[in-house]
Amino acid sequence: MNYFLLTPLAFLPGVIWLLFFLRKDAHPESNRMILKVFIWGALSAIPAVFIELGFFEFSLPTLINIFAGVALVEEVLKYIVVKVRVFFLSIRELDEPLDIMLYFVIAALGFATLENMLLFLSPDVLTLGLRDTFALASFRFISATFLHALASGVLGFFLALSYSEMKKRTLFTSAGFFTAVLLHGLYNRAIMIEDIYTAFSVTALLIAASAVFVLWAFRKLKKMPSVCLPR
Repeated sequence: MNYFLLTPLAFLPGVIWLLFFLRKDAHPESNRMILKVFIWGALSAIPAVFIELGFFEFSLPTLINIFAGVALVEEVLKYIVVKVRVFFLSIRELDEPLDIMLYFVIAALGFATLENMLLFLSPDVLTLGLRDTFALASFRFISATFLHALASGVLGFFLALSYSEMKKRTLFTSAGFFTAVLLHGLYNRAIMIEDIYTAFSVTALLIAASAVFVLWAFRKLKKMPSVCLPR
């Protein structure tokens, strides 16, 4: 398969979803800031590869690898991206609660985009025909890439709530991490189900439920007043 075809196929899912979510913001962030968070999110996929490989070296039970070695690792790395790039280095770019959730989605889509690139340029995918390659790209678009955005969006939503109710900040942050890791881990487990119809049904249900929640969360945050956001 031609590299010039694989690259846009790997890149487009993240960009399409990015444009979709940016339309949810009535007060768009600067293109420069969006690009920075997207790139930082993409770069965070690199340490994720090495950390996850380290987990698998210990031959831990499958569920531990799925939830702790993959889902938790990836959500923590995306959290670090937003915490450092936005809260520490660009706090002025946060002017409403919705921004927090949106930046998490942007970082997640950057992460998913580099993940797609690494997958599409792997030896196994390079040997696929055109039809199978497009099928893989479509699957990544509607599932893995979207799931990354949804899981991190959930975490961003709870973190935004934590800044509106500081007394419950630890509770909301913990709930956000738990829910994001649970969604991410359940998805990873679902795609491992051997029966393809069961795997598809469980995955579709999980993504649909997550999407409904995230869209509701965006609407809820739009109605919340701006607050002073401490680092």
